[in-house]
Amino acid sequence: MTVLVTGGAGYIGSHMVLGLLDSGLPVIVLDNLATGFRTAVPQSVPFFEGDIGDADMVSRLIESHAVDEVVHFAASSVVPESVADPARYYTNNTVKSLALIDAATRAGVRHFVFSSTAAVYGNPARMPVDEAALPQPMSPYGASKWMTEMLLHDVAKVRGMGYVVLRYFNVAGADPELRCGQSTRAATHLIKAAVQTALGLRDGLDIFGTDYPTSDGTCIRDYIHVTDLVGAHLSALECLRGGGASATLNCGYGKGYSVREVVNAVKRISATDFPVRLSGRRAGDPAAIVADTTKLRRKLNWVPTYDDLDTIVAHALAWERRLLGMRVR
Repeated sequence: MTVLVTGGAGYIGSHMVLGLLDSGLPVIVLDNLATGFRTAVPQSVPFFEGDIGDADMVSRLIESHAVDEVVHFAASSVVPESVADPARYYTNNTVKSLALIDAATRAGVRHFVFSSTAAVYGNPARMPVDEAALPQPMSPYGASKWMTEMLLHDVAKVRGMGYVVLRYFNVAGADPELRCGQSTRAATHLIKAAVQTALGLRDGLDIFGTDYPTSDGTCIRDYIHVTDLVGAHLSALECLRGGGASATLNCGYGKGYSVREVVNAVKRISATDFPVRLSGRRAGDPAAIVADTTKLRRKLNWVPTYDDLDTIVAHALAWERRLLGMRVR
């Protein structure tokens, strides 16, 4: 039994590879290195540079490595970028995912876990939002992921493949042992950008939108530690192996923090006061979104370990300091 991780050289994918190795499961990685890093994948893991849209390559990998499970992370994931270039997002996230799903099901893959997003919900009318809410994505990024969810459901149903769709809320933090973390220097994630600013790697932090209908006028998000997210993926695979039905599940903690609250947490944990610039809203950003995680906890018996904003920030800061030390040397 081998697990194929697409996008395994990226931020979340590289943590998943470590989680599989820690669980004693054989794993291989497929990544085109457009945003990932070869160094994020342990040397012991077979690595293949290539594109998920290359169906022939995917089929060969599945056959030659006896792959029967796929965890699919490979995607483009920047909301404003998707608004500016929707065609690229629909190609990368939907068209190529269909090629991967088709190849996997034809090759007899039994289980498939798909990395989706809370962006499928748009600006939900009720919060916390549960999986029964009608998807109303506000960006091509969210729409491209929702389309892939539908494709996966339809193809898997006909071809008998079990799957779990995990809708991520805001993923942050780093491996507690600092084996990997978010390494993209110009990443747009709030906590990543804030800790970089605290360390002097940016000249200031932009807050996009201060006139939202929230407690302090800034967006509210549900932040989940990347290691807890990996735990949800491992539990999803275990559930499918045990005969569990296919499902779509939210991945968050069910608690929301405003942008200002996150910035204040980073300032407190880093003991640094850094400049903050107030900017206008970005296209595609909902005012607030917080997960209802009842279904995730019940179906997968999932219990988070790092359910604490300060812990998430501390791990992100420690990883950024490690990267800074590596760059200096």
